[in-house]
Amino acid sequence: MHALVTKLARIFAIVGGLVLSTLIVLTCLSIVGRSLNSVLHADAIQALVPGVANWLIAAGVGPINGDFELVEAGMAFVIFAFLPLCQLHGAHASVDIFTDRLPLRINRALRLVVEVIFAVVLILIAVQLFSGMESKRASGQTTLLIQYPVWWGYAFSVPGAVMAALVAVHIALSRCIEVTTGRIVLPAEMESDH
Repeated sequence: MHALVTKLARIFAIVGGLVLSTLIVLTCLSIVGRSLNSVLHADAIQALVPGVANWLIAAGVGPINGDFELVEAGMAFVIFAFLPLCQLHGAHASVDIFTDRLPLRINRALRLVVEVIFAVVLILIAVQLFSGMESKRASGQTTLLIQYPVWWGYAFSVPGAVMAALVAVHIALSRCIEVTTGRIVLPAEMESDH
């Protein structure tokens, strides 16, 4: 079971990385286009090569229409795509100043409590995200510039949120087995140093 969960979390992270890379390229192209458009509208360029400048402007040299809307929806997806792997490896920020000195048994119990809280919160987030998606779909709301339905951004994020919740439940159940039996269930490399 753990191997399947790990594989799925990695697939989500890879897809998230590809989408993030695409968003970076999109943003860079939009910034370059916006800068070139400003240069092409400059009085000096219009005086020197008005035909070329106007041809490039007419050809569409400028910012990518709706880039902010695409980045906004894409980043939501990216965050939820990386969350399962982050949850799987316990890569959330933590402060262990006091707990490092506690006995192993107490640390295991604290880790179990934290993982159960994470599981509950991530389940709640997934449920609320799905509910928000349904609400946006029912309202028919669209984005301002490119007019795509707002619920699409939610829909792309829901699978990552559900996967993060499933990973959190898997980790919480594994930690529960560790606390009750005293044996190690999850691999040691899953815990990151904070």
